[in-house]
Amino acid sequence: MMRRNKDWFWPWTLGAGIVLAAGGIGLYLLRGEAPQTEPVVDAPARAVDTPAALPPPVAVTVPPEERVLPLPPLDESDPDMLGGLTEIFGQQAVMQYLVPERIVRNLVVSIDNLPRQQMALNQRPIQPASGDFVTAGPEEAMVIAPENYPRYEPFAALVRALDAKTVVSLYRGMEPLFQQAYEELGHPDAEFDKRLIEVIEHLLAAPNPPGPIRLVQPSVLYRYADERLEKLSAGQKLLVRMGPANAGIIKAKLREIQAELL
Repeated sequence: MMRRNKDWFWPWTLGAGIVLAAGGIGLYLLRGEAPQTEPVVDAPARAVDTPAALPPPVAVTVPPEERVLPLPPLDESDPDMLGGLTEIFGQQAVMQYLVPERIVRNLVVSIDNLPRQQMALNQRPIQPASGDFVTAGPEEAMVIAPENYPRYEPFAALVRALDAKTVVSLYRGMEPLFQQAYEELGHPDAEFDKRLIEVIEHLLAAPNPPGPIRLVQPSVLYRYADERLEKLSAGQKLLVRMGPANAGIIKAKLREIQAELL
């Protein structure tokens, strides 16, 4: 027997990858170069001498650190974030997955909550996975159906395609905005960068249970039949529920990002 219920799981774990991809959005370098320098030419010593060949003009390029545009205020950062994310992921992916409001703040809240038992669903930065959550088997032996896992495959493929070095470099560019949002969340003396690294390590420690995953439904929401799984954090639970293949893709990318951060 197979049951279909509206999915109550949001793809929060992917928020860790998204925050890094979003991390330097709006930080654009000014293109162009400074005017070329005029070559210095010595006067000929004698009229009979053959003039020396003139050196080619030398172009002077402004160093990148001197061509960086200032960051927008946190409250005005959504357009820059949207524009940069569109360049990285493409317009279709951004429209499909991103909640386009309070992006930095929602990402910070979600990242901070991943190791906790509960998530702030009203502050999610990412749209829920499409379709219904699927279970299989009789009520007394209900499991997560394998048909549920393909719902996360498009997003997992999107994360797999990210270049870790690029996204971490971009994140560093807008790190002050993420830090500001983290302080406003109630951590005035803590560093968001350290919290981000802690969350990645926590997600990488999620178990990989073999075989079908048993469920129970004591009320509206499902629970793991295995209490050890039920006691996992919200982020680790999602990795388990995404299926081993999708979870493996996410973990592999998180390891790449972790290496760049450290």
